[in-house]
Amino acid sequence: MVIPKYQIIKDELKQQIISGKFENGDKFYTEAELAEMFSVSSITVIRALNDLVKDGFIVRHQGRGSFVSRARKGKIVEFSDIELFPISNDQVQVLSITRGNDPVYLSKLELPDTAFYYCIKRLRKAEETPYIYQQTYLPEQYVNPNYQELSYYNSIYQRFKLDYNIHMNEEDFTETNEIKFPTPSDAAKLLEISADEPTVLQVRVTKRRDTQQMLEYVESYKKWNFYKIELVSKNN
Repeated sequence: MVIPKYQIIKDELKQQIISGKFENGDKFYTEAELAEMFSVSSITVIRALNDLVKDGFIVRHQGRGSFVSRARKGKIVEFSDIELFPISNDQVQVLSITRGNDPVYLSKLELPDTAFYYCIKRLRKAEETPYIYQQTYLPEQYVNPNYQELSYYNSIYQRFKLDYNIHMNEEDFTETNEIKFPTPSDAAKLLEISADEPTVLQVRVTKRRDTQQMLEYVESYKKWNFYKIELVSKNN
C-alpha cells in the first residue's frame, strides 16, 4: 500500500511537534518552507497542514501563518485519584445485592430489555468514617448467585479476577467526575452528611478490551473533602 505524500509530511510534522521541537504557541513553518523542505507542491502542503489543524496540533490565522496549538493533542494525560488517608485503613461494607431489570440501567449496560443485572451497593469507610457510597451494576452473567454472604463482594474486582479470570484494571474504562449539589438524600444519609453538602459523583464504565462488552456501570458519591486528583501529561 502506497502512503500518500501529504500523510508522510503530516506524520513527520506531528512528530516534530510531539518531540518538543516547538513550544505551544510557536510560529510554525510557512507553506513555502514546507514545499521546499519536502519538494512537493503547495497543494500537498496545504492538505497536510489542514489535517494537523483538524487533529488539534496547529492553528492557522489568515495573513499571519500557522502556529503550534496552545492546547495541542498528542499527549497522554494520566489521572490519579489521590487517597487522603492510608489505604490500609479502608473498610468496605456491602449493603445489599439485588437483581433487577430497570430499562435505565439495562441501557447503561447495553443489555437487551429481556436481560437482568445485579446492583451491589457498598459503603467505603476510612477509620470508621464513611466517605464513598457506591452503586455497582453488573450484567447477570458476572455475578455468582450462590454467594454465601454479602462480604463475598467486598472487592468486586477480585471477584472478576477469581471467578471469571477478568482483570478489570487492564480493561478499557471511562470515568467522569461531577459535583453534585445538593447530594441525593439517600447518599447523604449513608455518608452521614447534610443533603446541603456537596459530593463528587464519579461515574465509571468498564468494557472488555477485546469484545467491547460492558462489564460494569458504577455510580459513586464521594465526600468532597476526601476528593483530590492529580493530572500528569506525557508525550505520546
